[in-house]
Amino acid sequence: MLRRTDPWLLLVATATGACGVAGTDGSAPQPDVNHAIAVDELSLAPIELLGKRLFEDDALSEPRGTSCASCHDPAQAFQGNHGSAVEGVPAGSVPGTVAARNAPTLLYASLAPAFAFRFVEKETSTCQGSFVPVGGLFWDGRADTLEDQAKEPFLDPREMNNATPAAVVKKVRTGAYAELARTVLGAEALGDEDAAWKGIARAIAAFERSTRFHPFRSRFDDFLRGAAPQSAEEARGFALFKDPARGNCIACHEGKEDSRDPRDWLFTNYRYEAVGGPRNAAIPDNHDPARFDLGLCQRKGLADLAPPEKNVRSFCGAFRVPTLRNVARTAPYFHNGYFATLASVLSFYATRSAEPANWYPTDEHFFLHRFDDLPGALGENVSDDEVPYDQAQGDRPRLTDADVADLTAFLETLTDR
Repeated sequence: MLRRTDPWLLLVATATGACGVAGTDGSAPQPDVNHAIAVDELSLAPIELLGKRLFEDDALSEPRGTSCASCHDPAQAFQGNHGSAVEGVPAGSVPGTVAARNAPTLLYASLAPAFAFRFVEKETSTCQGSFVPVGGLFWDGRADTLEDQAKEPFLDPREMNNATPAAVVKKVRTGAYAELARTVLGAEALGDEDAAWKGIARAIAAFERSTRFHPFRSRFDDFLRGAAPQSAEEARGFALFKDPARGNCIACHEGKEDSRDPRDWLFTNYRYEAVGGPRNAAIPDNHDPARFDLGLCQRKGLADLAPPEKNVRSFCGAFRVPTLRNVARTAPYFHNGYFATLASVLSFYATRSAEPANWYPTDEHFFLHRFDDLPGALGENVSDDEVPYDQAQGDRPRLTDADVADLTAFLETLTDR
């Protein structure tokens, strides 16, 4: 039990003002509404608390009004669009600007491995395999750590729009929780711009590594622990999810079928897949028909990291496989936010190959333009040899509407409380 002389309680009282701030004339402490400790912050370590302050501070953008939480809203499983008028991508700090891609959830991001090409065996008797890209953060894996990831939005003109790291440091140095920052990072830290910039990223990363970002508190976790049964609909959906001849979702959204440990069910293999999602015409950049977001192949330095036998162009159109944990709360879906509902995503997977006209445009000659968000020959990168994609046009889809409903019911059990 904390006593009034415990260091952490003193930090709360002095650095955050939870017990009031003494007047400059020596008068009794007055309440400090800017720094009050919320009940849900009492479990946070000092550096995690600083990270939360930074994460939620909308004064750290230029102009002010955008915070990390604007696009990673706790109420939306740490995903969001900052009130964007453009369907599928968040608004930026500068009026009229939008981000280049849909904001992914930050839940369970701390468990992602660093980006690398890793040898993956094929499931054959010959134990053959190949090196494939795995891990990293963002849709294209360009950040290896949460610290690297935390820095980018501050400086992105389409997001928080600061000109330099020094501009961010100055705002923290003169901001409401500067004393907390000095207490956590060191008395002189805010005077050294490089050290302060690294400290800001370190604090945000520490917050994102706290247990609130990987709680494992879904109904599915209860099921794994033997604390709650699945409904009949959920059980059918889970069976479809694992069935290699029907849904086959588990091929990319992995879990260990023989494990009851929630940490073995992250619902991603952290690899990269080109699934051929439709083009989002609402994104302003896409008004230029020659512009394409090619994903992994545009990652800086990829050619230096890839094995010599890998052609970087083969990764065009590939994006990191996201976790499905909390997927029912993280709409819209895909890197371009094309899909507004979970049911529409599942319908796309089920019918993309068998009924492509449901998803792709036709021209004035009624020619179907499949994979319209990739230029020309790069459409050959799209996955078409795994269930449920391995069908010819006109085949009966592997999943019925009832199957989609069952899968949706199962995926809704992945929502954390």
